[in-house]
Amino acid sequence: MIIHKSHSKTDLIDLINHLNLSIQFSHQDNKKNIQDKLYEFMKTDFKIDNNFFKIKNKTELITFLENKNPKKTLTIKEKNNVMLICKYIISYCKNSYDLTFTKYKKYQDLIDDMDYIKQFGDIPSVRRCCRLMNGDIKAAGRAFTPLISPQVQKELDDKKIIKGNTLYIMTIKRATKDNPIIVDFD
Repeated sequence: MIIHKSHSKTDLIDLINHLNLSIQFSHQDNKKNIQDKLYEFMKTDFKIDNNFFKIKNKTELITFLENKNPKKTLTIKEKNNVMLICKYIISYCKNSYDLTFTKYKKYQDLIDDMDYIKQFGDIPSVRRCCRLMNGDIKAAGRAFTPLISPQVQKELDDKKIIKGNTLYIMTIKRATKDNPIIVDFD
């Protein structure tokens, strides 16, 4: 078994932690040390619990590690191209959904670009483009849904839970001779 080079040290640590694999490592370990520990661990028998990677057994884990990291599907040049397309689409949306001030000559070109970039939903700008384009009246019959990997979806769900736990409090104090009315929002 050879671990694909697209898996970074952080990705390997996240995988070990989320699968609850009993591998002792330090954050001072480099990628090579963590890979060696994973190789040694693979020689033993172990059980994998339910996880968002959808890995159920040892062979699926080996296949996951041997293949390219699904989280890193783009090269830097491809990502820059996707980001440029996102800028054009966000500009279109900010200009009241008017093609006049954009590089697009036809609306179909814009739709084609949206269909291309929505497959890269792990990029925040792509998610923003999809959200903005869903507000376009001309695309009323279409819904632009970005494809998001399970890891990023879990992170987004965790952030939503954290943001949802905010308690808004309003305090009103009566005016007296010495103090004016104070309205305080915490």
